[in-house]
Amino acid sequence: MLEKTLGVPLFQEQLLRIAMTAAGFSGGEAEATAAIFKALGDPARVRIVNLLATAGDPVCACEIVPAIGLAQATVSHHLKKLTEAGLLVREQRGKWAYFSIDPEAAARLAGLVRLPEVTR
Repeated sequence: MLEKTLGVPLFQEQLLRIAMTAAGFSGGEAEATAAIFKALGDPARVRIVNLLATAGDPVCACEIVPAIGLAQATVSHHLKKLTEAGLLVREQRGKWAYFSIDPEAAARLAGLVRLPEVTR
């Protein structure tokens, strides 16, 4: 595994350092960005975010379990972590929970992936 110094994989640390050194990046924005990277530090969470980002409509948690191929308790744990990080919106419909990408979080993510070209 790649070396970790900030508690996230090395490639995420490099992106985080680039994002944190951008002009006008406040302390609160740095903390919010770090929370996003931490939440996306698990491949299953990345898959969940990708599933929801491409879904178009909110997705029932019961549909996420078979799509991801993990146990219900594990998927629930990941959904909770993603929601706590502000990446997902949870909507209760009767006994079912539906999840979607938070629009503000999507905008933050889009801003993070628009990195300037890096030359060596």
